[in-house]
Parts: sequence; structure tokens; C-alpha cells
Amino acid sequence: MEVIKSTKFEIVANGVKLDSKKRIVLPKAVVAEEATYNIYRNRLGQIVLDPQISIPAYEAWLFKNPEALTLVRQGLLESAQGLAESHGSFAEYANDAS
Repeated sequence: MEVIKSTKFEIVANGVKLDSKKRIVLPKAVVAEEATYNIYRNRLGQIVLDPQISIPAYEAWLFKNPEALTLVRQGLLESAQGLAESHGSFAEYANDAS
């Protein structure tokens, strides 16, 4: 498993010490508000916090389907480049699942 996705690290705090309850308070600059963290430690005692975002189970299918995910990413890229075409409203085809 490859945990380190980039080797370009920057120092965000110096000399941080544990508080009385043995906790380290992270600076706001590094906190991902909606994230939980996987914590990794190597043989040298270095620690990596890997932020994780959970997704609803009903959306997980997209990330399990590489072909669909590629198509969604391609569509988003084309839209960002102004290549998308409007085909009008598709509201009449929507199902109200609520």
C-alpha cells in the first residue's frame, strides 16, 4: 500500500508539544474540517496523517466502477473547458425517489 502520494512536504508548525492529556493540537492550516484521519508511523517514529472523507453508500458504486468514473471525470473536464453542450431540461425524466 502506497501511503505517501507526494514527497513534497512543508513544515507547518515547529516545536509542538503534547498537552496535559498527551494530545497534539493541529494548526488550522492543516485541518480538513470534514475529514477523519488514518495515522501511519514508520520505523523512525515519523507520523503521517492521511485525511479521509467518507461518502454515502449509495454513491460508492461510482468509485467501484472505473469506466463510469472515467466518463464522469471526462464530462467534468469537458464542462470546465467549455466544451459541454446544452440539450435542455431533462426534468420530465426525473424520478422522485422521496
